[in-house]
Amino acid sequence: MKSKYVIIASALLISVATFAQKDQIKGAEKALKSGDAQGAITILKDAENMVVNAKDVEQAQYYFIKGNAYLDLANKKVDESKSLSSAAESYNKLIEVEKASGKQKYSTQAAASIAEIKGKLINSAIADTQANKHSDGAKKLYDAYLLDRKDTINLYYAASTAVNAQDYDTALPMYEELKKLNYSGKGTSYTAVNKASGEEQGFNTVSERDLAVKLGTHEKPKTETIPSKRGEIYKNLALILVQKGRIEDAKKAIADARKANPEDSSLILSEANLYLETKDFETYKKLVGEALQKDPNNADLVFNLGVISANAKNTADAEKYYLKAIEINPNYANAYLNLAALKLEAEKPIIDEMNKLGTSAKDMKRYDTLKAQRENVFRGVIPYLKKANELDPKNEDVSKTLLGVYKALEMTAEAKALKATM
Repeated sequence: MKSKYVIIASALLISVATFAQKDQIKGAEKALKSGDAQGAITILKDAENMVVNAKDVEQAQYYFIKGNAYLDLANKKVDESKSLSSAAESYNKLIEVEKASGKQKYSTQAAASIAEIKGKLINSAIADTQANKHSDGAKKLYDAYLLDRKDTINLYYAASTAVNAQDYDTALPMYEELKKLNYSGKGTSYTAVNKASGEEQGFNTVSERDLAVKLGTHEKPKTETIPSKRGEIYKNLALILVQKGRIEDAKKAIADARKANPEDSSLILSEANLYLETKDFETYKKLVGEALQKDPNNADLVFNLGVISANAKNTADAEKYYLKAIEINPNYANAYLNLAALKLEAEKPIIDEMNKLGTSAKDMKRYDTLKAQRENVFRGVIPYLKKANELDPKNEDVSKTLLGVYKALEMTAEAKALKATM
């Protein structure tokens, strides 16, 4: 008899808690309707521990009101970044609850809010990255992806932004998800210049772009191929795994990627880079040869081989690949720039030796020899720097380096002319 009363008492407590929870949800909804979003959030926090055991429809209502409250705060610029993330989190939980229950009461109503918050998250993430707040930007981009998993490019940018923040623990699961999705990002971009704003604008399809041009609102249509991002994805995934000491996992990740995408030559470079990182130079050389055989006239591929060779301190191969990239594409600005940088490395040992010399006749003679060698290095890079500057005149690093070379060689007229364009 005694145990029966205990059971009845427990049931009564659960019933009271359920009523209290319903009242809190209603109270939060009322506060939000009256414009008190912060008050609504405070009320909902009191029900937070109980909502887990609530019915699906009440859980969905709870997260719907919570998402709306945080979105309202974001629209009012109240702790905007945090409010956007909290709203996204609430809407995601709402979607999960209704998907599991099979009852779509609030998801449809939330669709417009989800689209709005997705745009706000992306714009806020862009502002964060411009302010070097990469961790905040990565979280917002990931939240935007969770709101619309079909828009996988946000997952890619979230992972890349996390890497820029050096937050590898956050980036790793994102890259693993991209691997699972076999994300490529390869495609075609359709753009045209808006006559009213003078800015380049993107279009979803070529027909949309061409129609805008025909209507006279846009001009200068441009179609560009967007290359596969798999190479970069697997390179970063492998580097993070290597950093964590998971060498075999890194090798397996790249091997799986190549097996799934045998025609994607960028993955060969990523695998080569992995073996370079692990100092397996024989496998690295083998993969370099394979990459060249597969696509010998791909300027990007050849250029990247030059970068990998330069990182491996293999100057001769790096120069060969940079020159080959220029042969394939005479307007490859970065190849000229990297070639100049590669050749300028010869200056350092010359300067080091010059600084160690004394004032004896023998040392002064050696100094003159080294000075002539240094000047020859500078003269050798001028054609490459001039071409890089011609192709990319807005690159300050190129113009400043070229100006420094002119000054070192006392080429006053050339330095003056260049400075006038800077």
